[in-house]
Amino acid sequence: MQFVLTFNQPHAEIERHEHPDDGPPALEPWKVYMAEMAAAGVMRGGNRLAPPWTATTVRVRGGERQIQDGLFAETREIAAGYVVIEVPSLDEALQWAARSPSSITGSTEVRPVALPPA
Repeated sequence: MQFVLTFNQPHAEIERHEHPDDGPPALEPWKVYMAEMAAAGVMRGGNRLAPPWTATTVRVRGGERQIQDGLFAETREIAAGYVVIEVPSLDEALQWAARSPSSITGSTEVRPVALPPA
């Protein structure tokens, strides 16, 4: 089964990762975590996302396109990245999520990949 783990971080943690001095040491646990998933052969893909202040949100209302710079909503935690893993069960996906650095400072969402429509 494939699952997407979405790594949600508080805004301050994302800013820390972007800091020229604090960023590299703050990202070390992520490097270890990703290397462990790769070594276990469960990782199928994923990426770190650019900081939320780089986002552009598009909505269409009444047939008109609306563009907004920045986040689409104010939230306590912001998606900072994701990975697709392939494991035998939800329980194993939850175990990988619990090991994520984002589970300590924010949260990790686990969602199964939907099968294509029949």
